[in-house]
Amino acid sequence: MDLDFLVYLARKAGEVILQVYRTEFDVHTKEDHSPLTLADTRSHEVILSGLQSHYPDIPILSEEGREIPYEVRKQWPRFWCVDPLDGTKEFVKRGGEFTVNIALVEGTVPVVGVIYVPLTDVVYLADVRTGCWELLRDGVRRLLHFQRPPAGAPVRVLLSRSHPSPHLDKVLEALHAVEPIKRGSALKFCALAAGEADFYPRTGPTSEWDTAAGQAIVTAAGGVMVDFQGKLFQYNKPSLINGPFLAACSMEWLQESGILEKTASMAFQPRDNKPASIT
Repeated sequence: MDLDFLVYLARKAGEVILQVYRTEFDVHTKEDHSPLTLADTRSHEVILSGLQSHYPDIPILSEEGREIPYEVRKQWPRFWCVDPLDGTKEFVKRGGEFTVNIALVEGTVPVVGVIYVPLTDVVYLADVRTGCWELLRDGVRRLLHFQRPPAGAPVRVLLSRSHPSPHLDKVLEALHAVEPIKRGSALKFCALAAGEADFYPRTGPTSEWDTAAGQAIVTAAGGVMVDFQGKLFQYNKPSLINGPFLAACSMEWLQESGILEKTASMAFQPRDNKPASIT
């Protein structure tokens, strides 16, 4: 896998996103009531063209692509899972916390992930076979690896800026003390890998393209991402809507902290309110 090309492609998509960001752009509403801008579609076109040229045999699942039935998708041994502009709500508010997400999923598991932050020109790059890195604008390359939360210290828990997570208080009852940290879009996964936070629980719905690159980053940095029963989070499901998940340093910590005991009794049904998208 040409990781340098994926970084180049994410940065190229980020360039067209910033071109729109610096204008008075229009905002449209999609069928699922989420916002859509010219930046979403232009980034999609850049990534689509690049991946099809460089990897013509690997299908591409993108938030801004066309629908495809599960009967077709389930035949794929691997595929690209792309969110051309994750955090469109933050983009529209000009909050700055939006990203480009590109992941390679093999079978049902993300194995390569790139998350690019256009406004800061920072890249988070992951290959579960070799590791996870933060690439800074000055060329510095920093290896990232999870650290277990210090015993007795408040657990730094990531919360979404734009999407409230219902029933989260019940999940956090297992922890003795919590320090909330807010991040937008896929930056929550990056904060975990970079050691800026300890735990990311999500009870509200997401889509596969929202989380695939982030899961690869968490895994490559030595962490885990599981459902509320402690099973590895899966992709290319009949519905592309995700159920709740937990991202943390290890299964041992999730068990010892009492989080898994708490979440195992909590039942959630994902809402199938977004179309399956593919290009």
